[in-house]
Amino acid sequence: MNLYRNWFLASRPWSFSMTAISVSVGSALAAIDGSISWTLYFLSLVSAILLHAATNLINDYYDVKNGLDTLEVATAQYRPHPLVQGLLPAEQVRWVAYGLFGLAAAIGFYLTITCGWIVFWIGIIGLLAGLTYTAPPLKYKYLALGELSVFLMWGPLMVEGAYYVQAQTLSAKAFWVSLPFGTLVALVLLANNIRDIEHDRSRDIQTLAILLGRRYGLYAYLLLMILAYAGILIMALSGTLTWWVLSIFITLPLAIKLLREMVNDVPADADARTAKLDTAFGLLLVASLALEGLIG
Repeated sequence: MNLYRNWFLASRPWSFSMTAISVSVGSALAAIDGSISWTLYFLSLVSAILLHAATNLINDYYDVKNGLDTLEVATAQYRPHPLVQGLLPAEQVRWVAYGLFGLAAAIGFYLTITCGWIVFWIGIIGLLAGLTYTAPPLKYKYLALGELSVFLMWGPLMVEGAYYVQAQTLSAKAFWVSLPFGTLVALVLLANNIRDIEHDRSRDIQTLAILLGRRYGLYAYLLLMILAYAGILIMALSGTLTWWVLSIFITLPLAIKLLREMVNDVPADADARTAKLDTAFGLLLVASLALEGLIG
């Protein structure tokens, strides 16, 4: 039983809420514009979560291999990290990650046959982004490109992909709606990297937080959070989304509290706290879209 638990925790299941929200946003927008196939929604969700789990595993494998993740790092202090703790064989983690990538690709291939070749190209981009995040030859997370990748994957790519699976067309509305949530997902990584500036610098890698420095990194964190909420307000005022979407502003006190904590002393679980805001924001976005579809 402990073995299964270790594998489950190694995949970081608590992060899958972000993937579920992105897929649900794209699917809900397609339902508003036409209809929804629950079978296609389920397959899209499973494929995206498998890809997310595979990326988490391969990311941890190379972070441990490259000496970034150790028992002393902040991440290992507040959440389980079975690979760092020696509870899972490293090579098995790598091969399980490849297996999950393969399963995600198999579902993606079925969706390509069913829905069209756009699914294939979106899937290929997602697959390559996950595979090369910390793995050679690109290792682009170590080149200050992690936040950009996360924004694109959980924002436009995943939301547009879910929309296309349902509607077999792309949507400008889905693109614009994806931006605020994608921005908040990217802030999870930025919070992590602001906290780890000294540690990451000692390992001779580059992150956006290192390039900006702690002060300007926090400014970027603040600015992007403001832009996420401003984007929601603009879409409500412009009629892109109905007034239901303003329910997201219920999370504003949580955002303000988080900003104060980040400015005063970046907490060890800064990424997890940002993810909680991200999840609350995303769930209210999905709920507002559901209300728009049901009530108008």
